[in-house]
Amino acid sequence: MTTIKGPAVFLAQFISDEAPFNSLDSICKWAADLGFKGIQMPTLDTRFIDLKQAAESKTYADELKGKIATYGLEITELSTHLQGQLVAVHPAYDDLFDAFAPKDVHKNPKARTEWAVQQMKYAAQASQNLGLNAHATFSGSLLWQYFHPWPQRPAGLVEEGFAELAKRWTPILNEFDQCGVDVCYEIHPGEDLFDGETYEMFLAAVNNHPRACLLYDPSHFVLQQLDYIQYIDFYHERIKAFHVKDAEFNPTGKQGTFGGYQSWANRAGRYRSPGDGQVDFKTIFSKLAQYDFKGWAVMEWECCIKNQQDGAREGAEFIKKHIINVTDKAFDDFAASGSDSAFNKRILGL
Repeated sequence: MTTIKGPAVFLAQFISDEAPFNSLDSICKWAADLGFKGIQMPTLDTRFIDLKQAAESKTYADELKGKIATYGLEITELSTHLQGQLVAVHPAYDDLFDAFAPKDVHKNPKARTEWAVQQMKYAAQASQNLGLNAHATFSGSLLWQYFHPWPQRPAGLVEEGFAELAKRWTPILNEFDQCGVDVCYEIHPGEDLFDGETYEMFLAAVNNHPRACLLYDPSHFVLQQLDYIQYIDFYHERIKAFHVKDAEFNPTGKQGTFGGYQSWANRAGRYRSPGDGQVDFKTIFSKLAQYDFKGWAVMEWECCIKNQQDGAREGAEFIKKHIINVTDKAFDDFAASGSDSAFNKRILGL
């Protein structure tokens, strides 16, 4: 077994135009001062990383790692959640998702997809140059708006959607394979990969590609009322990244999993700061340790109530408290009697 690394923090929800969140140096100092040991790095803001340069220049990647290391930090994974989303976009969402892409590809879905695919390939190469072995992203979606079968879905629609998704992702997965990096899909509402069944459909469509792995985030499963503990038993061999994000589900006589179009604060299912929700992290950390998870515990702050800086400070301590320093011996070694083949045969009466 391996002791999980951490605590780390996903920077996406903290980056802003205000100090200390507006430069790499200041945000690294902030994270280190809170006790974080790693940062999961979004890749669209050049104040923090130039993804193309990191892909093309080992020197730039080494200098970036060196700067971060001066604060006692490591990059845990790069993140392309927004670019991954744009690998597959249904036309119903074109206008909304244009905001994730450069202006020169707005109103041009084909060009936007090509840009997103290139971004993913840069991410594979940049991860290799940075010495990383896992990468966090979204799958994108062609089918999400059809998740509830009313009106009845046409026969073959889902299969066609997953075939197209696999067609788009297979060259990207191959690029990551050449770079020795796992693609960790965050299983998430709004993506075609939103639970175990959909992940398995995608996995089949990409011929069980060895790099088609998982980012485990139990908060999304609380909102779906999915057994997030058994999920680890099913998929632990593919779980290569981990978000520590909490959630709660409090259904009423007026709303349940769909949320009634309410604001986040007023939904039955809502995200919370670590420790403030219903996720059983004690069991999760035990399961991941048991299954020899070798990655980082990365706090993702999303809470509709608590201030983000309070959530980050408390989150660092929360992760520290939950990381299990795994044992290097059996608890009953003191009672070992020692044995050899002859001894074993004798006590069996053979």
